[in-house]
Amino acid sequence: MEELQVEADRILDALGEAEMVLERRVIAREALAEALAVPEDARDVPVPEAPGQPLAPSTVGKVPVARSRVPDRREGMTAASLAPGYQKIVELFEAELGLGVEGMQAKEMTARLGLELSAAKIEGVRSRAKRLAERGWVERTPEGRFRHERSPTAHCCRIA
Repeated sequence: MEELQVEADRILDALGEAEMVLERRVIAREALAEALAVPEDARDVPVPEAPGQPLAPSTVGKVPVARSRVPDRREGMTAASLAPGYQKIVELFEAELGLGVEGMQAKEMTARLGLELSAAKIEGVRSRAKRLAERGWVERTPEGRFRHERSPTAHCCRIA
């Protein structure tokens, strides 16, 4: 019985270490993806005014690219200017705005987004939410919860 208990403890320790390594790798992968993201000017692509019409030489629009850098939020910007993973988080908060939600933890956001509640997915959502908070798209409370940013310019005046 003692031998089995020792073996079970060893396996649990190995599992805990493997989970920590996985979490660090997820965070490192996201940081690398952001660092290697397509620069803002390289994402200018011609956009036709109407389907089937030729492109006007002066008509250029910004198209969000997966794993692209999160732009600072400015007046009039919508979630459509964000990459899909970030759009989903902002849209989640916009949907919850009228319900008086006082903020959500990363685990709750992960569940509401319909993602698997694994450590890697939760850390990925937390990382994206932190990045959105840094750029003024969402607000981070002192307790570590995230909520909808009330004003797109409110983040510029905070003291760090």
